[in-house]
Amino acid sequence: MRDIPVVLDGYKLTVVEPPAPKMREDANGNLVPATTRDGVTQFVVSLFAKLRTAPGQRAPKGEEIKVTLETDPGDGFGEDVRVALVSPRINAYQIDNADGRSISGISFKAVGLAPAGPAPASRGEK
Repeated sequence: MRDIPVVLDGYKLTVVEPPAPKMREDANGNLVPATTRDGVTQFVVSLFAKLRTAPGQRAPKGEEIKVTLETDPGDGFGEDVRVALVSPRINAYQIDNADGRSISGISFKAVGLAPAGPAPASRGEK
């Protein structure tokens, strides 16, 4: 399965590293911007994701995630800015190393970034 939609409404997402073009190595070892098959440049942003909690509850430890963006998010998404992901999705991966070990995890992808709106009301709250 690929591009599994996820709902991140229950998390506060804060920019840790502002969006920048995603880079990869070409055949000569030079860094070049990563593009889609259609030639569109991809971007990457690092976010800190922390669970939203009700008043009086303690939030568990957060997590830093890197998200590949399919479009240029534009200006206004500097460090410490709260954001929302547009159409967020995850993909599972597994990489087998030469030494016989496997590395697996999930990668995050989104169409773009948007300014964070107000926190959603918790269940049972009006």
